[in-house]
Amino acid sequence: MRNQLRLTAGAGLALAMAASLVVSGCAGDKDKARLAYVERPVELLYATGAKRLDQRRWTEAVQYFDEVERQHPYSEWSRRSILMTIYARYQANDYPEAIAAAERFIQLYPGNPQVGYAYYMKAVSYYEQITDVARDQAATAQAQAALRDVIRRFPDSEFASDARLKLDTANDQLAGKEMNVGRWYLRQNQPLAAIGRFRAVVDRYQTTTHTPEALYRLVEAYLMLGLTDEAKRNGAVLGYNYGGDPWYTDAYALLTDKGLRPATAPRARGLLGFGRGRAEARAAAPKVSLSTPPSETAAPASSGQ
Repeated sequence: MRNQLRLTAGAGLALAMAASLVVSGCAGDKDKARLAYVERPVELLYATGAKRLDQRRWTEAVQYFDEVERQHPYSEWSRRSILMTIYARYQANDYPEAIAAAERFIQLYPGNPQVGYAYYMKAVSYYEQITDVARDQAATAQAQAALRDVIRRFPDSEFASDARLKLDTANDQLAGKEMNVGRWYLRQNQPLAAIGRFRAVVDRYQTTTHTPEALYRLVEAYLMLGLTDEAKRNGAVLGYNYGGDPWYTDAYALLTDKGLRPATAPRARGLLGFGRGRAEARAAAPKVSLSTPPSETAAPASSGQ
């Protein structure tokens, strides 16, 4: 008789699991679909979500974690479910929803030890939306701000180490946009407008890969305006910081063709406030693993209710 009761209970659990696959909402609004509201043990909801996560069934995992939040708000299970939702959304390339989940965690649990993960995942979700330099760079600016926030708040963490690497890439992207526009101005014979763009690269993004070309383009633009002293000065800065770079070779040839030579190195000293080893040092920094939040796949000791 006891075995029969166990079988009956097992069949009931199977039926409950099958019912949990029923979703509500319009067919055309698939992403917003939710599991039908049927009260289920929080342990079952969370474990099923974690299983879907392991199976890389990201949307289904989110549905179960959302249900944990809906049926058991403000519990330990709910807190962990938000973190798992951030990860699942990110893996599904649903970056706006990953950002929204991260912001929700930050708002609800600002002092939690896992909040650094939420800030980091928010930043990398912006970072993944960076587009080609020919297109709008709003996402790049958002990524830049979010990455800086991670570095400021958690300077000694693995998140900050990786954020610094990604910030370099974001800066390089924004510098590339400035270069793209500056070159266009040069082609349109508008050297003054071009100078503003190239100067922005040198002043704001001087550790990026675009700086040698920006200095060369400044030499070119100033020569177009007949400002030879400025052309020579920027040629000297280029030579002092990037003496072996092909852009300096081109700048030197451009100046000597005009009967000019770059200013001497001492005049250029200190105009670019960075060391050459900075990029190399960052390249050697450890990268954070985009894994599920530490210790979040295991069930909490209690539901917290």
